[in-house]
Amino acid sequence: MQPPPDILIRLVDIHKSFGPLHVLRGVSLDVERGTSSVVMGGSGTGKSVLIKHIVGLLQPDEGEVWVQGKLLDELEDDEIDKIRLNIGYLFQSGALFDSMTVAQNMDFILDRHTKMTRAERVDRIAETLSWFGLVDKRTHFPSELSGGQKKRIALARAIVLEPEIMLYDEPTTGLDPESVRTVSELIVRLRDERGITSIAITHDILCAEIIADDAFFLHEGHFIATGTLEEIRNTDIAAVRNFYG
Repeated sequence: MQPPPDILIRLVDIHKSFGPLHVLRGVSLDVERGTSSVVMGGSGTGKSVLIKHIVGLLQPDEGEVWVQGKLLDELEDDEIDKIRLNIGYLFQSGALFDSMTVAQNMDFILDRHTKMTRAERVDRIAETLSWFGLVDKRTHFPSELSGGQKKRIALARAIVLEPEIMLYDEPTTGLDPESVRTVSELIVRLRDERGITSIAITHDILCAEIIADDAFFLHEGHFIATGTLEEIRNTDIAAVRNFYG
């Protein structure tokens, strides 16, 4: 069933297998417009597989994927491409091009996916880096940045097209606590100041505590706990309690 306008992302009874491995076993979720959701769970439980369905990188064996009120299975390739351009994706590694400066990394996306003039692209890059407080890094190469700066630059590149949706795959992996807090607070600012709707996969409890409006705990292909982060933390379900240690 088509979701109401306030539900920007809806997954309905998603199943996904790779050969004999049944990764997702009937997963459903709704993400309300302008909110930030987190998907938590142990390693290898299918969290990355789940969000790849939202951007159309994977198709479900069964179930429905709705994004911006549209059922992805019913769309032509060009329509899916339009939706993808409205979804930012922050990879766990950041995936910056090592041979390009910060500005060139961002300009690559704009040049490829927009009809903006060179001057317009320069302005958009400067505006985006300014929002992140990183204008002084525009001529730096990734190798010249700290881990936290790389993650923030990768995030800046992910929103340079001004997407309505952001997907984060372990956005704070490998960062020190101060950088974890900085990146997490940027995710919150993107929600509050730009209205970006997001789903983040994370093992990082501090990150989840900062960004989560709603939380989903994935275990053995199912969501075994959903609700606020506090509700999940206080559950008596053994797999959740083991996760929190």
